Amino acid sequence: MTASPAEKLVAMANQIATFFDTQPGDPSDGIAKHINEFWEPRMREGLLAHAATTTQDLSPSVIAALPHIRRAPQAA
Repeated sequence: MTASPAEKLVAMANQIATFFDTQPGDPSDGIAKHINEFWEPRMREGLLAHAATTTQDLSPSVIAALPHIRRAPQAA
């Protein structure tokens, strides 16, 4: 069975969290910074849209980072 795009984004975010959870400081800061710098806007929007419906599959650190993840700019 192939993972959905949302499942892939969740897996990627959780992998990022696995790394930042081992680093000093608040992992949510590093997670949000990484996602904001390296994920394209559609990816960020996909993660945020998924999290708006459920967070049960997201790590606690990713959940804490969600408010700091930038939304994609809206088209004019």
